[in-house]
Amino acid sequence: MDGHSEHRWLFTTVGRLSLVLILACGFTGQAHAGFPHRDNAHKEIEGLELDWRQAQITNNIPVVERLLADDYLGISANGTLETKADELSRRRSGTLHITQLDLSDIKVRIYGDTAVVTSKADLVGKSGDRDISGRYRYTRVYSNRDGQWRIVSFEASRISGGNEEAKH
Repeated sequence: MDGHSEHRWLFTTVGRLSLVLILACGFTGQAHAGFPHRDNAHKEIEGLELDWRQAQITNNIPVVERLLADDYLGISANGTLETKADELSRRRSGTLHITQLDLSDIKVRIYGDTAVVTSKADLVGKSGDRDISGRYRYTRVYSNRDGQWRIVSFEASRISGGNEEAKH
């Protein structure tokens, strides 16, 4: 290579590397710009979980009604399917009575307009004359519709025995 060709090669190589670095920094900035929204969504969902918990204990029907999507479908620990209307009916009739609900191991994962919450719940209560007290693991799914997070799905499983921690 003569001096002129070598200089042009160096200029072209440095130019390409600079362009790659500029683009990488630009994309990194865009990626970080999305994190605050994601963090806000996590905090919002965690807050809604606490609102739901409090509504269960106080039988706050307006909060339950607001949090459940119209197409909500839940699966209880005994396998019963429950719609929003079913859930509200149980609340209004006083059939479901929860006196204690302690949550732990709450994990929130966000997938666009969907949030999946898993948690452990220690519950004291009755459904009709049946004692439903115990330890449960549950999954609750939220969907963000028109800027509002609503519960669209729920499933609970009773923890039996001493083997309650997930195996990795």
